[in-house]
Amino acid sequence: MRHFSRRNRMHIADILKDQKPTLSFEFFPPKSSEASDALFATIGELESYQPSFVSVTYGAGGSTRELTHDLVVRIKKTTSLDPVPHLTCVCHSEADVAAILERYAQAGVSNILALGGDPPKNLAGYDRTKDTFQHAADLVTFIQKFNERGGHPDKRGFGIGVAGFPEGHPSTPNRVLEMDYLKAKVDAGADYICTQLFFDNHDFYDFRARCRLSGIHVPIIAGIMPITSASGMRRMAELAAGARYPAKLLRAIQRCGSDEEAVQKVGIHYATEQCLDLLDHGVDGIHFYTLNKSHATREIYASLGIHDSAAVRKSS
Repeated sequence: MRHFSRRNRMHIADILKDQKPTLSFEFFPPKSSEASDALFATIGELESYQPSFVSVTYGAGGSTRELTHDLVVRIKKTTSLDPVPHLTCVCHSEADVAAILERYAQAGVSNILALGGDPPKNLAGYDRTKDTFQHAADLVTFIQKFNERGGHPDKRGFGIGVAGFPEGHPSTPNRVLEMDYLKAKVDAGADYICTQLFFDNHDFYDFRARCRLSGIHVPIIAGIMPITSASGMRRMAELAAGARYPAKLLRAIQRCGSDEEAVQKVGIHYATEQCLDLLDHGVDGIHFYTLNKSHATREIYASLGIHDSAAVRKSS
């Protein structure tokens, strides 16, 4: 007989309906006990901001599979937060994914972010054609089949999110075809789209409009990552292939010279302006890529004049 945790269980469809605009945070699983302690200090600092949910990343090819699971379960058991684990296609069989879904269902986790994923760097020349799930839409379809079999205690099953790319998917230069692929993920059963980070809101608004024109009508959450250092900006460009830095932002960063504190202030101010504009334009939600630190997110909340996520909805 299965025993399911009922603590803080909430389907993403309910969150998106009841808490618009949502404000949420992303964390990645730590690889040491020291990093784990530091992360939970960050989580403790951000918990009082009452995010709609928090997501937990999944390493390339499932390389952080157990770390991701352990962090998700710890968040579920020891905080008031609702965790949304990432799950990728790469290097996984149907049996692998079914086992992961079963463990999350038993732990009372209600939602999954289904991603295509990247091959692990230690597997040079990895042949993706051997993977059971070739595209994120295939993974969404499998999760829905798991739901239909009654694999989750919520009769609706797992809520499912997918990724969107306002600046274009790096492996799909054909923007028309890109929309077809995104619609396939939504048609397979995705409840919402969370975007890759971007620095020009016009890219997001154009992406949102093209989604609507393509018949995609699920909520679209905007991904925001404040720049906190010049070196971090360069790393972002590597991790988020295709990320475009507007000249306005680059000029502001250049004026800082080697003053890293000034760079951080500029980055946080720029991200705050993005958030204000997104809220003014009726965004469904904002997802902060925290890099496991709380300072930038807390500063943005302060600049928005809100003390928690519920306050932004009162002012919308």
